[in-house]
Amino acid sequence: FYFITDMMMQGLNYPALNFYLCALVGLVLTGLFVVITEYFTSTAFAPVRNIAKASESGHATNIITGLAISLESTAMPVVVIVIAILLTHSFAGIYGVGVAAMSMLSMAGIIVALDSYGPITDNAGGIAEMSGMDSKVREVTDPLDAVGNTTKAVTKGYAIGSAALASIVLFTCFQHDLTKAITKINNARLEASPEAVLMEIPRFDISDPYVLSGLFIGGMIPFLFSALAMMSVGKVAGEVVAEVRRQFLEIKGIMEFKSKPDYARCVDIVTKGAIKEMVIPALLPVMIPILVALAGKTFLNALIPMGSAKIMGGILVGSIVTGIFQAISMTSGGGAWDNAKKYIEDGHFGGKGSEAHKASITGDTVGDPYKDTAGPAINPMIKILNIIALLMIPYLI
Repeated sequence: FYFITDMMMQGLNYPALNFYLCALVGLVLTGLFVVITEYFTSTAFAPVRNIAKASESGHATNIITGLAISLESTAMPVVVIVIAILLTHSFAGIYGVGVAAMSMLSMAGIIVALDSYGPITDNAGGIAEMSGMDSKVREVTDPLDAVGNTTKAVTKGYAIGSAALASIVLFTCFQHDLTKAITKINNARLEASPEAVLMEIPRFDISDPYVLSGLFIGGMIPFLFSALAMMSVGKVAGEVVAEVRRQFLEIKGIMEFKSKPDYARCVDIVTKGAIKEMVIPALLPVMIPILVALAGKTFLNALIPMGSAKIMGGILVGSIVTGIFQAISMTSGGGAWDNAKKYIEDGHFGGKGSEAHKASITGDTVGDPYKDTAGPAINPMIKILNIIALLMIPYLI
């Protein structure tokens, strides 16, 4: 592909070799994300074992250690993302960052296969448990499930890395399209009258109070989005618990396996809850850019020219920065909690039924909405925010 790239990219500011190097950086970044995420979520390494050991002291220490590991897990991924951005930008500018993002996306087939492995092994273990199969079957499925938790975390880490690069490119597109739209309006004004007042092209300077205000708003969005998603999980989980308790009271013989529970009712509660409760979180990244644009059109741009555009730029940058940290922390932390439970179930720190195991179940329950609900959803939320901002450019000026 190098020779094809060389032929098609002739006449540009950067040699084809630079684009090739950007693609290599993207592939290396993918590999590093896999290694780093595996370190923080696999039962073979210290972070998961530290959570398992902390479970001996009780439920609270399990949660505290898990939170600490989830926060710690943001450091190395962010460092490699920063290095990748600086390298690719030095090779071929912002286009090089885009090439690295596309290079990461070229691995999507392998990543999807890895991501599919986790649910398959998880469901296999669940079927073995619910059907009352021999304990030896669980001895086989449990290690596979632990590996599945790691592969799920690895694929989410990959998605976060690619989303970080893609979001930077989208923000640059926002800047470029905004400048292009303002230039077009200014040219039209000059044609109508050489003495016309021209619109200022905004600079996203951090010392500007409007940009800074946007940074704070953007930094808040991933946290609010995660809070809404996790509260939704808690609300629906409470409804399921109430339904299960009702069935135990009203349907006699469930514990003795003489009668079957009403599974369909629980599935119905979860399905309806999932659709209903995600309406507000899904609208959040759509409505905020629209509200900023409306504020600009109604009063904000009258107070200061391009005020809404500056706020929007700050929102995009703020959401990218805090969103990446939040997503990494939640996906890695949730996977570590889950595998800490698996590590104890393998016979460490007292094994199944021990006090450490009970504490690890609490951690796993907390980690599930972390790694399966809020964490993975932050990536598309950031992208949607950027895309809606691009569509709102005509209303920002």
